[in-house]
Amino acid sequence: MRILYLDCFSGISGDMTLAALVDAGADRSYIESELAKIRVEPFHLEWRRVNKRGISSLKVDVLTDPAHPPTQHRHYSDIVRMIREAGFNDNVVALSLAIFEKIGVAEGKIHGIPLDHVHFHEVGAIDSIADVIGIALAIDSLHVERIYCSPVPLGSGTVRCDHGIYPVPAPATLEMMKGLPIAPTGYTMEMTTPTGAGVVAGIVHDFARGLPPMLVEAVGYGAGTRDLPEQPNVLRAIVGTADPYLAKWQVQHGLANIEQREAMQPEHHHHHGHDHGHGHHHHDHGHHKHGHDHGHSHHDHDHDHDHDHDHDHDHDHDHDHAHSHEHESALPRGQVLHERKVLYRPDHSHNHSHSHTHGDHKHEH
Repeated sequence: MRILYLDCFSGISGDMTLAALVDAGADRSYIESELAKIRVEPFHLEWRRVNKRGISSLKVDVLTDPAHPPTQHRHYSDIVRMIREAGFNDNVVALSLAIFEKIGVAEGKIHGIPLDHVHFHEVGAIDSIADVIGIALAIDSLHVERIYCSPVPLGSGTVRCDHGIYPVPAPATLEMMKGLPIAPTGYTMEMTTPTGAGVVAGIVHDFARGLPPMLVEAVGYGAGTRDLPEQPNVLRAIVGTADPYLAKWQVQHGLANIEQREAMQPEHHHHHGHDHGHGHHHHDHGHHKHGHDHGHSHHDHDHDHDHDHDHDHDHDHDHDHAHSHEHESALPRGQVLHERKVLYRPDHSHNHSHSHTHGDHKHEH
């Protein structure tokens, strides 16, 4: 399975995401030719290499024709119609609408108006529209099936927009990031834009503090406009394939995948939580309890029993814990790709050797 990891250590915006995906191998010609289908004022994409504190990265800008002043304000319903009428494939339409729907719902809540009446300002401009649809086209060209993301720094301070001076994060940005992992930052500036938050809230399936188990194939860097004093202002996009052994350990909500587990084990039977009488000796296989507020997965319980005349038993237990936090699907109605989880993957390996009786093990996270 092809996966994408968005490393947002310096925040995320629409142009940073598009540039990072192209730098990681997305088909630029495909993106540009498909964007030409949008019925808007003339525009083109300008690509250039820049250096951000030692990191060679790609910068993209949406440039309009001076003879045709761009439209700065559009309604949500106009953008939806524009996307549906452009003739994109279903995957590109679903990804594009998912991002704009998240932004529209957040703006509607902030301003107290229905979704179809939401009037986009900055996000309704052609540069944001090109960024969002370009991101969908880039993901489609990379054949990405699942998207992971790091916790997202939002920034602080204030920002000037069409409504005046607003706090950072902007109200719509903060609304979209509800329930999603936010990272701290010491910068008093906008690190994540509403378009960037729409990408994170709209199409990311899982969140991880580090790279998920994967085979890395390509890495891309998308540059932001500003220069940060102590770190490169770039978004890192990492593309690859999922670790083929991931399914061996990952289970949702701590409910063991019995069929998969038993298929991997030799032919002997264990009844945990029950007493078994073997002649004159007694076995009590206890459960492993984990003090954690979220679901856990426990796999790879390989039991090797050597019976001799003294009835000694050696049990080796290897535990890989996958912690899952579920979030609702971010796609539009009728468009379901994957459910979203917040995935944290500490590496707990426990080797226990026991004789006769197994007590309860309690792990506090």
